[in-house]
Amino acid sequence: MKKLTLLSSAIALVLSASALAKISPDQVARLGADLTPLGAEKAANKDGSIPAWEGGITAAPAGYKPGDHHPDPFSGDKVLFTIDKSNLAKYKDSLSPGQLALFELYPTYKMNVYQTRRTASYPQYVYDATKDIAGKAELVQGGNGIINAAIGIPFPIPANGLEAIWNHTVRYRGVAATRNGGQAAPTATGDYTLIGFDEQIMFKYSDKAATAEALQAENILFRFKQSVTTPARLAGTALLVHETMDQVKTPRQAWTYNTGQRRVRRAPNVAYDAPGTASDGLRTTDDFDMFNGSPDRYNWKLVGKKELYIPYNSYKLHSKDTKYADLLKPGHINPEYVRWEKHRVWQVEAQLKDGMRHVYGKRVFFIDEDSWQIHVADLYDARGELYRVAVAHGLNYYEVPTHWSTLEVYHDLNSRRYIAIGLDNEDKMYDFSVKLSDNDFTPAALRREGTR
Repeated sequence: MKKLTLLSSAIALVLSASALAKISPDQVARLGADLTPLGAEKAANKDGSIPAWEGGITAAPAGYKPGDHHPDPFSGDKVLFTIDKSNLAKYKDSLSPGQLALFELYPTYKMNVYQTRRTASYPQYVYDATKDIAGKAELVQGGNGIINAAIGIPFPIPANGLEAIWNHTVRYRGVAATRNGGQAAPTATGDYTLIGFDEQIMFKYSDKAATAEALQAENILFRFKQSVTTPARLAGTALLVHETMDQVKTPRQAWTYNTGQRRVRRAPNVAYDAPGTASDGLRTTDDFDMFNGSPDRYNWKLVGKKELYIPYNSYKLHSKDTKYADLLKPGHINPEYVRWEKHRVWQVEAQLKDGMRHVYGKRVFFIDEDSWQIHVADLYDARGELYRVAVAHGLNYYEVPTHWSTLEVYHDLNSRRYIAIGLDNEDKMYDFSVKLSDNDFTPAALRREGTR
């Protein structure tokens, strides 16, 4: 009887916590009022170094047309100040431990800080959907899935770390896109081999016609396909991923095509801490997009908000006039191409659960409040030592519109190397107007992609 009473109390506590997690109608009413439509604080910070959000970028600069590399609308902005090792103590409260470690490791590392411009913006239907599902969306299966959500940010006023990380996972990045570009992992001397990719992605969750009921029935968040184009020894290798909305009900489905075997194979290991594609072991599979996949191996904690210097409005780094040879340097990318701004971020900590395995014992994510894009991640090993630092350089893609990364850089502090993913300066720009269907994301389509 005592055990039964304890069990009943535990169940009641869980149900109570679940009910408390849903936001009230009064909180929902704040969206678009004192909060932005996606849940950020609309007002400026106390000293004005972070301005009020006024809608973000609502029109492309004159002369821009889809297919162009996005011109810098702030090319006239000047550097306000530069952070380097000599003045680091003055700014340390607005830097993460991982960022501080980069200054200590590399004498040439610095941050050119610019005026903060809150440029993140999204289509009105995304704002409308966010307000509609706020207070309805729920975590399921211990937080390893979501229901009652489509299109919008499911938890614009998050109650816990899992809700915040799901906001990042399903954030709006258009409905479909093709991407061309690649990655490089410079050696200690700066030598590198460019790995070229063609990628296609279809965001089922973000489709204007998506409904919570249809998404739950199909259980697909997005479909992703990637093929290697260069170098010749890797060309034709291909990957297909179907990402699920409830990863306990149906785990991620993945397939690979190997040119040597000329066969498509199921790839259940394309998840968690398996090495990323052609990454020289410098990132894990679930590092991609700063974090992806099931959150089930970690306990998640919402620490709160802080002000942090993050890379933002990274148009100079994104420019077609920026050459890879000028950008990719020993130790870190060329800091002269990076624009840092102070923004408010959500801090979320993920601690590896007892009995679970992963190369990261702890992960700390810093998520931009305006976009739900993770911009900085501090990654710790099993001993609690800083292991890697990941940085996403974001900008507003006018034609969508959306705020998304243009380049992700993963620093391995032990090997003193990094891998830069998303290099597209010398390639054609993303195409967000492409029409893709489920038939483009089948194992048969993967085989065709690999043998082109």
